[in-house]
Amino acid sequence: MEKFDWRCPIRINLLLLRSVGLWPRGYGVYKRNYYLFYSIFTTITIVGGHNLSQVINIFYVYSDLEALTGTIFVATTNILALVKRYVFVRNLPLIKEILQTLNTYQFHPKTRQQLKIIQAPLRRWKLAYLCFSIIVYFNVAMWTLEPLLDKMIKNRRLPFEAWYPFNSKQSPNYEIAYCYQFICIWNITIANLNLDTLIFAFMMFISAQCEILCDDLRSLDVGFGPKLIQCIKHHKEILRLAKVTNNIFNFIILGQIATSTAALALTMFQLSLISSINTTALTHFAYMMGMLSEILLYCWFGNEIEVKSYLIPNAAYESQWMHQDRSVAKNLLILGCRCRKPIKITAINLFTLSLPTFIAILRSAWSYFALLSTINGK
Repeated sequence: MEKFDWRCPIRINLLLLRSVGLWPRGYGVYKRNYYLFYSIFTTITIVGGHNLSQVINIFYVYSDLEALTGTIFVATTNILALVKRYVFVRNLPLIKEILQTLNTYQFHPKTRQQLKIIQAPLRRWKLAYLCFSIIVYFNVAMWTLEPLLDKMIKNRRLPFEAWYPFNSKQSPNYEIAYCYQFICIWNITIANLNLDTLIFAFMMFISAQCEILCDDLRSLDVGFGPKLIQCIKHHKEILRLAKVTNNIFNFIILGQIATSTAALALTMFQLSLISSINTTALTHFAYMMGMLSEILLYCWFGNEIEVKSYLIPNAAYESQWMHQDRSVAKNLLILGCRCRKPIKITAINLFTLSLPTFIAILRSAWSYFALLSTINGK
């Protein structure tokens, strides 16, 4: 059967990461060339500069709760984007090593049946990528175009509240600041979205490997013993893959869940202050939908890993094990015992990515919103 390349489904993802300076060519890391200069320049002037202007602005509006929350709920996402870049670049050799490992024979679908099996998770990831991209890009388009659609255009309002060492309401300063914010937010958005969806892809790869292993176990018949050993080795490699993936991304996951929960609460608070439906209300609503989608996808793909790995012992039981000798039965029993504990993706072991966690996050966000509403009422 033709060799399957696990990089093909995420090719667009990697291409967009390269466009923002986060994916050097090949399996190597950054080299001393123009791409390294572009990556450093982008990170400092675009991501760092945009974040700095928003953080400084907080000290000017801290006494106004409405203005403060309006600045913080966007700044938290942008600051997290900088942290994501750092963690991603620091672990880039490991991430590329995982892609190399996935392209070894052990992780390939070995039959046409297995090739069909992995098409379902691949389609789910592609659909999630498409829907999430539409939501996020629509949201950012609303943010960047809202000042141009606003009736108060004479006030020369920028897409984001920020501090600059010049009067940003006068020409040509306003036009320069607007263009700068436009470039910054789209660069940050492309990087953020594709880093998140790359994490979803790695979680999808793990769940797909669990499905391949289940099919291998169910198909055990002729040459049961040697094939079972191969399945045990495959399971061991899946566990290692899940552990390495979790170690690379768990800090990003923790930061994403924490900031998304806070951003949801702050966005709901901002929406509660708007008396009528206008472009600002639609922008805040779109932002909230983006945050909800992001958290849901993290929890959904994490839940898929747990569910698929939980099916491995059942698949082993469905194999032709009854007429095997004692040594083979012992190996199968050991595999069954090891698989009783499902694979889980966690945020530094504080919580597991699952659908119940998604519900708990929504409850926390609502609690923070209620607290802010109470404080504002006083």
